[in-house]
Amino acid sequence: MRGASQAFFHTLRKIRAKNFTIRRVPASLPKKCAGAYTDDVKRLLFTGGGSAGHVVPNLAVMQELCGTYDVAYMGTDGIERGLAGAFSCPYYIVNCPKLVRAATPRNLTVPFRLAAARRKALDILRRETFDLVFSKGGYVSYPAVWAAHRLKVPVLTHESDFSPGLCTRMIAGKCRYVLTSFPETAGRFRNGRCVGSPMRRELFRGDRLAARAKYGFSGRKPVLLVLGGGSGSRALNEAVRSNLAALLLRFDILHLCGKGNRSERTARGYVQLEYERDMGAAYACCDLALSRAGSNAVFELIALKKPALLVPLAHASRGDQAQNAAYFARKDLCAVLDEGQLDTLPSALLCLYGNAKIRAALERDHTVSGTQAIADVIRSVIG
Repeated sequence: MRGASQAFFHTLRKIRAKNFTIRRVPASLPKKCAGAYTDDVKRLLFTGGGSAGHVVPNLAVMQELCGTYDVAYMGTDGIERGLAGAFSCPYYIVNCPKLVRAATPRNLTVPFRLAAARRKALDILRRETFDLVFSKGGYVSYPAVWAAHRLKVPVLTHESDFSPGLCTRMIAGKCRYVLTSFPETAGRFRNGRCVGSPMRRELFRGDRLAARAKYGFSGRKPVLLVLGGGSGSRALNEAVRSNLAALLLRFDILHLCGKGNRSERTARGYVQLEYERDMGAAYACCDLALSRAGSNAVFELIALKKPALLVPLAHASRGDQAQNAAYFARKDLCAVLDEGQLDTLPSALLCLYGNAKIRAALERDHTVSGTQAIADVIRSVIG
């Protein structure tokens, strides 16, 4: 009898909490998100991180849905926390361990730290009810997906690369759909669906003349955009600086070098930035680009019709960048340079700039942002 009474009062407390709890709207919440914080709006939890490539696409989807749904984010106390902070949405810290691709004693502790991360994610999802979890991959996303599956919350994940990463392979069976950027990748999963690569709206709104004025370029020379700010891009930064005199004979250069990678070297027509929030302006001002072969950046360059010289990351990678680059090169949508050949960078960029075949292929290509398609899938799943 006593057990029945306890169960009754426990249920009553849950009903009262559900009906009378008021959720506070953060004072700094962007105006576009303010309408989402009401009790009759469905809630979405986004997750993914470890690198900007796992976070920025999430932000594009959040931008599309914010104001219609109540959005929140789960990640570590790393790069994703800072990037997601622009939305002033609830942020839940779950520090998931990363499996190092090498024999190291630290990997022996991964199962124990992963179990702790899963328990914490499960506690959060039990306390905060969500209608759907959207994962952009990376080791950071695993605890949220595991907890959602345990609680029978629908899960979607998106894989950017041509070859699926470890986390995507681990969580695919827990997801309603595995959304992909490449059609061939979707075919590897029974629940795969190609939707394209999510991109932010502002990338397509840059003004060429205003952008060139912003960076101080005269317009007399073509502008080379160097995307050297990500992890593993030190080789690109060094190659550009060691060939700077030769490159500046033909190009003005906007060099996004990454935090802490700025050089003291200056020259007319050479602009260095550690980070650029307004990537719409950076893309608008350029005539060609030098980049690693991360899927998100390459899809953006192709959608914007920018010829690109791709240098796939050679080390500390599962080979996904080489596969991405080879896929686009087969379609004549880019040029590819091996990292070991960076001493030929000036001639490779001149060949790219004069490559009519690549320019024609870019003009024929129909790549568009996949953000709307992803938002449509989310709406179809949760109503």
